[in-house]
Amino acid sequence: MSELSKSIESAEKAKPKWPWAAGAAALVLIAGVAWFGATRAAGEDDAGAQSSEPVSGGTLEFALIDYQRSPDPQWGTNYAESTIGNNITDKLTWQDPDTGEITPWLAESWEYNDDLTEFTFHLRDDVTFSDGTPFDSEVVKANFDQYVHGDEALGINPNGAQLLSGYIETLTPDPYTAVVRFEHPLASFLQASSFTANAQPGFLSLSTLALSAEERTDPTKIIGTGPFVYESWEEQVKTVLVKREGYDWSPPALGHDGEAYLDRIVFNTIPEASVRTGSLVSGELDATLDVGTTDEQPLKDQGFEIISRGVSGTSIFFNLNSSLFPTNDIAVRKAIQLGWNREAIEDTVLTDSYSIADSVLAPSVQGHADYSDSVLRYDPDEANRLLDEAGWTVGDDGIRVKDGKRLEVKLLGINNLVVNKPAYESIQQDLKAIGIDLQLTVVPIPDYTAAFATAATDWNVVAANRSRNDPAVLNLLYGPTLGNASYVTADSTGVDAAEVTEVLGKLETTLDPALRDEYAKAAQDLLLEKYALVSPVYNPSQVIAHADYVHGIVFDAQSRNHFVDAWKGNGK
Repeated sequence: MSELSKSIESAEKAKPKWPWAAGAAALVLIAGVAWFGATRAAGEDDAGAQSSEPVSGGTLEFALIDYQRSPDPQWGTNYAESTIGNNITDKLTWQDPDTGEITPWLAESWEYNDDLTEFTFHLRDDVTFSDGTPFDSEVVKANFDQYVHGDEALGINPNGAQLLSGYIETLTPDPYTAVVRFEHPLASFLQASSFTANAQPGFLSLSTLALSAEERTDPTKIIGTGPFVYESWEEQVKTVLVKREGYDWSPPALGHDGEAYLDRIVFNTIPEASVRTGSLVSGELDATLDVGTTDEQPLKDQGFEIISRGVSGTSIFFNLNSSLFPTNDIAVRKAIQLGWNREAIEDTVLTDSYSIADSVLAPSVQGHADYSDSVLRYDPDEANRLLDEAGWTVGDDGIRVKDGKRLEVKLLGINNLVVNKPAYESIQQDLKAIGIDLQLTVVPIPDYTAAFATAATDWNVVAANRSRNDPAVLNLLYGPTLGNASYVTADSTGVDAAEVTEVLGKLETTLDPALRDEYAKAAQDLLLEKYALVSPVYNPSQVIAHADYVHGIVFDAQSRNHFVDAWKGNGK
């Protein structure tokens, strides 16, 4: 196992049909009562469990709260989908999770022009897809073309249109040179070439690209270059990957040579936290993601390893709709920023794996600035003053009223992270004390996705986050011509849409570190201080608990997991 891997390691739907239901009652009992003094049955006495040398073979049973809705990695939009996709496909480059540096992977080297509209990648010449076909510049072109433009006839959406905005074409001057061109500067494309989160640009074979969206639900037809290949996929139940024979092109930064160590990975969908925990303790699972905050310390006490990494990109945020009453009032937006107690959430909701947000940018992202002593402080007196001054008066029920309308703020959020709902409920209680009725709708991803379709007109707050280890995530998310997450328009009250577009757009004009820091600070000032378009909540983290015989699970720069270097020391 490489030194990097060691450091990272220590660092509307049918009812789910997951196969753990039969034992759920017993497992809940184990998780909730009996397991604190239990002894693990599997692997504990095996001498190989403490081996420091990687062991080949075995099956890793891994649990997730989410399920994979399609085997197509370029389509997936949740953590389960992106993590699985990262293990069947590769990227042009690898981003160092500690430094943010872009390093080689399928591309051995690259250069770009002065105005950042043209990026030339020099590809490895020894990479193949699992069907034996070569990875070359024509494949790069075909992937980027479909990724950005989609294919209406095949039912393929333009999944990469935002990430690669302004994409023109990919030129192929020779089989192992790909020249990617854009109509405007796109400094963040270099990071995008390593992007591993939702709707990722993992490379698919030409035969897979020719398939329709429906045909891509057959996992055996999803052909990538990655260290694993699909064996099977059962929606809402599990996905099984098996080792790719002949794989030998991991990112050099990982220091892993040759094939994956594991023979098989089973990604089990287990929505209930108590069942995930109980299954780990009973030995039915080797590892689980989405560890409940109340389970972290008990699992440590039981001898399980807890590994985690904060998610690079944005914090979990409240994006405030600047075009919808009452969050079209900047006084309301600023009161929401100031009106809740961050220390209380730190003390009662978060563990050491998480941190309270002091900006919309996560601390690991270049250009992050700290606003905890300014607009992101807890100051209910100032929040009350702003609301009083703006004409919001306290009604008989304690909720403020203006022009006959109550100060009701409707929030749409996702329950896929274990911290989300309790954090939002704490904020709800604090905001009620200053006269704001925060109404929570926190639902699974499929329901969230359906409701989000009317976010511009129905929701004052969308609570989520965006994974991307680059400051241009702010432009991708809030740029009025891109994500426009706060619904800024020319008619937004008191918000200059042109200024927002210009300030955020500067993040794409340079790769000079000092200038990017300057532009990132200006972007955060605009979003947080000047227009109060977002109220950051906490910095999310991906938390894994695993048995002591499990080694080498890698967190990448987007906090997704790679298993090429993972192995089990118990010989099973």
